[in-house]
Amino acid sequence: EPGDVIPQGLVERRTADDRLGAAQASHLVKRLVKSSPERIGCFIVECDKLGGRLRSLFGSLRERGFGGDARLGLVLGSGLGGVVDAMEISAEASFDEVRGFASASVKAHAGRVLQARASGQEILVLQGRPHAYEGLSSADVVLPVAVLERLGCSVVVLTNAAGGLRPQMVAGELAVLDDLVDLHLHDVARGILVGDPRINAGLFARAARPGAVFDPGLADCIERAARSERIGLRRATYASVWGPNYEESATIGWLRRIGADVVGMSTGPEAAYLKAVGVRLAGLSCITNVAVEHGAAEVSHDEVVQVGGESGTEFSTLLLAALPELIALAKGEK
Repeated sequence: EPGDVIPQGLVERRTADDRLGAAQASHLVKRLVKSSPERIGCFIVECDKLGGRLRSLFGSLRERGFGGDARLGLVLGSGLGGVVDAMEISAEASFDEVRGFASASVKAHAGRVLQARASGQEILVLQGRPHAYEGLSSADVVLPVAVLERLGCSVVVLTNAAGGLRPQMVAGELAVLDDLVDLHLHDVARGILVGDPRINAGLFARAARPGAVFDPGLADCIERAARSERIGLRRATYASVWGPNYEESATIGWLRRIGADVVGMSTGPEAAYLKAVGVRLAGLSCITNVAVEHGAAEVSHDEVVQVGGESGTEFSTLLLAALPELIALAKGEK
């Protein structure tokens, strides 16, 4: 009835469970409460989890020197943050300093946003990322990459540490991603993107997933850089899983049979969101361990970080070699 108080948790719970999108939740509140916008504003803000934060973050980060001419964004995964040592940093902020960002709680994820200069060009870098297994909502997981897009990045390179699923793989190898199996089975855009004209309403329908998540032209660019630097590089399909546990033997076998080559606990939600808003994506994995179905040694995060660090020089060399062409592609110059 008009004037009744609707518990705030109702809207949050229905939206989080994916039974009611944010737009419908807002409509429900308006229809049931039938009061002034001021009285229902608190509910609508909870529904639009991402849009409001993006609008406020854009202004505050711009004032701190982020964005500018940067059209390329880098997301650096576990143990892979050393590439920034070769860059000139003009602005930086820890995730804790950015209102709305989840704190970096995973080892070897520095949790920083950087405005950097490499190959004579401005780029934006996320040194570390949040993960769904940290108990975060979809909005929290994708917020940092959403900020990259809002600040002007038209191309984003998502890097990660991943487990190899093919017996012939060797720890320390690099792989450029050409496809994605997203086993989060949750549409990151549902319930967090409200009234965004860039979103194709049918894009996230289960029967009509986007065909090529990773841009073939960007993958070719990274391959050319690898050949130039004589760095071995595989092509791979990445399976994105919830975590935080490493995969059981039966799961490893199943992932192989559905076509995955490498597996990790990130990248999927970020890729889904960025693809939805029109960003061109490249994916690059450092294979930190090779999973076997029988007799596997126990994998630890420390091992993942160690191998990522040991492969850091080659990883950095490859990324830095690819940057000039990636930047040119991001600016539409190629």
